[in-house]
Amino acid sequence: MHNDFARTNLQKEFGRMANRSKSRSGSRFSLRFIANAVTGLTKRTSRSAPGIGRGKHLKTIIVLMVVIAVIWSLLGSGEDVRASIATMHEEWIAAEPPALKQHLPEQQELLKAGDNALVVLSRLGFPMSEITNMIAAAKRVHPLRNIRAGQRFVRRGLPGDMHVYYHIDSSRSLHLSSTGKGWQAKMEARPVFTRSIVKQGEIQDSLFTDAIAAGLDDRTIMNLVDIFAWDIDFARNLRKGDSFRLLVEENFDDSGKVLSNTIQIAEFVNQGTVYQAIRFERSPGNFEYFSPQGKSMRKAYLKAPVKFSRISSRFKLKRKHPVLGYNRAHRGVDYASPTGTPIRAVGDGYITLAGWKGGYGRYVEIRHNNRNHSTAYAHLRRYGKGIRKGRKVKQGQVIGYVGMSGLATGPHLHFEFRVRGRAVNPLTVKRAPARPVPKSQMARFQEKANQALTRMQQQATLSAWS
Repeated sequence: MHNDFARTNLQKEFGRMANRSKSRSGSRFSLRFIANAVTGLTKRTSRSAPGIGRGKHLKTIIVLMVVIAVIWSLLGSGEDVRASIATMHEEWIAAEPPALKQHLPEQQELLKAGDNALVVLSRLGFPMSEITNMIAAAKRVHPLRNIRAGQRFVRRGLPGDMHVYYHIDSSRSLHLSSTGKGWQAKMEARPVFTRSIVKQGEIQDSLFTDAIAAGLDDRTIMNLVDIFAWDIDFARNLRKGDSFRLLVEENFDDSGKVLSNTIQIAEFVNQGTVYQAIRFERSPGNFEYFSPQGKSMRKAYLKAPVKFSRISSRFKLKRKHPVLGYNRAHRGVDYASPTGTPIRAVGDGYITLAGWKGGYGRYVEIRHNNRNHSTAYAHLRRYGKGIRKGRKVKQGQVIGYVGMSGLATGPHLHFEFRVRGRAVNPLTVKRAPARPVPKSQMARFQEKANQALTRMQQQATLSAWS
């Protein structure tokens, strides 16, 4: 009697659990099926094992039902967690463009060296008769003899509604279509998709190595250095444990290829000091970077004339010359860099000398726009394009390349900074900032800055969860 009563209650409980399980989607098995199976097994046990044996069988069944219930609960909760994470990853990280989510059958062929339209279209499965018609249709829009390696053909659709795309470049596609009336050709603009993503990393080896590991390409790394070039000397100030975080806006085509990217916000922590820069359109088409307080990141002079180098010799009034062997003043800073490293003008001005100058070797001197300051660059391997006496130069313009001409024991740049003709320590020169955000635009800038910083923080948090 007691066993029959317990069995009846368990059957009722599993029936209620089965009814609740109807609302779960994607289940691997039906709990109602388990409940019915256990009920049938219990009945058969009751008929075949009377008395004490029946009680033992019932205990076994009870244990099995408890185990099944626990497994069911764990599987259900685990699926919910995985689904939540996958949704977040797709929305914020993958950012797959709508054009990539096609329900029609699709096939792609990348053009290799030596390929022609006949070969590629054959690989896509078209017979010779159709290929001839396709080439004829394309001739008046974009002749298929004008295809090049690295581009791709895309076949999409079914017989009777077939479409073939040839991606000419990042902005145009040749679209061939056949809908039962022969092949037609037209030129189409390729859609461009945009997404904002956060890239961040910590300096463990070098900025270049760690930035690549964080997913930055060469161009973005150079832009990051340029943004903070007035505040951080990447040759001598970088330390292990420094970090960076960027909100990057990426433009990419319908095949997922990144076309361009722009740093909207940059943050760099250098020796505990936090530097932040926000991109802002001061006037139509004129974008600059400003601190959250509206101060320009641009200064009158760059911190250093070369990127990714180290200081091999500092400004000293007495130093033993490595070649001549006696003490003499070293009125500049030496940046040790690989041969061929670009050298940039630290400020706007005009060239007063570009030529050979004794122990300095190939030498460039620039008088800057305030006429009180000048800079000198020595031991060049060669000069930059168009660099000669009397030419104007802009801040950041390449004026030459690192070498070891003149009296030098290895490739490096000797850099001098002079005030009214007198050499001063380049590392201690004060750099006045450029114009800040105008007062009339300050409210608009602050609104954009707050929104951008909030968006970067939100996406950084979501990326950490993905």
